[in-house]
Amino acid sequence: MTGLLSAADLDPDMLAEMFRLSESFLEVSSRRIPKVPALRGRTVVSLFYEDSTRTRLSFETAAKRLSADVMTFSVGTSSVNKGESVRDTIETIEAMGIDAIVVRHGCAGVPAQVAQWTDAAVVNAGDGAHEHPTQALLDCFTLQQRFGSLDGLRIAIVGDIRHSRVARSDVAMMSALGASVTLVAPATLMPPSLEGWPVATSSSLDDVAGDVDVVYLLRMQTERMGQHLMPSMREYTARFGLTARRAARMNPDAVILHPGPMNRGVEISGEVAELPNALVVDQVRNGVAVRMAVLWWLLGSGTELVPSVDSAVPTADVEDDRG
Repeated sequence: MTGLLSAADLDPDMLAEMFRLSESFLEVSSRRIPKVPALRGRTVVSLFYEDSTRTRLSFETAAKRLSADVMTFSVGTSSVNKGESVRDTIETIEAMGIDAIVVRHGCAGVPAQVAQWTDAAVVNAGDGAHEHPTQALLDCFTLQQRFGSLDGLRIAIVGDIRHSRVARSDVAMMSALGASVTLVAPATLMPPSLEGWPVATSSSLDDVAGDVDVVYLLRMQTERMGQHLMPSMREYTARFGLTARRAARMNPDAVILHPGPMNRGVEISGEVAELPNALVVDQVRNGVAVRMAVLWWLLGSGTELVPSVDSAVPTADVEDDRG
């Protein structure tokens, strides 16, 4: 495989191996010097045409902890402002000698197109309202840690499904791992068609909050909305926000996920965000390990197969290497 463009690129066997790798790289991140020479001599480009905090920083941290060199592309100070096309940017960067490109773009399909223009491995870090496979991977890894398996889990994904690349990737990956997914949103925030989506739907969070193992909250993506799809944020919170009252109705073992950034007081109350069963910080922590696993998978083994954990992660005798 020359990249990771979609959640569908990872079948259940590959996901199991990716989780094993992520667990090992999580251990690396906990060391006094969280760095291994696994990708020394490799170069990873961070190519973000949209704003990002968690995804961009976790990919760059992941690459550095693997001892890869990192090129950071900033649209605001690049020749994009002079009219340079995505293709010309890719060809310019590739001429410098690179091994992987992590791409985020506001238009669906750009990472797949980039993969046609370069021999480097391409990772989709979010394309429009299309997909975000590494977010789905870290979400599923977080649930695997908590529950041991996703098989049989009941998951509610709540909020702006229509504009969410996270929802699309999560539905595909969670379903492939045996979870049952319910989309909870007003009709205006559902996709125009759910044909092919292996999901149930509901227009009431109150109807499902007490019956699921996971409540996954999405941000209202006003930057992607060409019109107001709810009368007001206050009404959205009243109907779909995870308030303390709704959280109290959840099963005792149920957990709360959010891809960030959180709009406290809109889709989640500040009080609920601080509950012990809100795993948002765990998601961020796991994101670095998962992205280390993805970069190793694409650049470290030299094959499509994920190597065994023991061979993939250098042992403690090289943990102090500063590459």
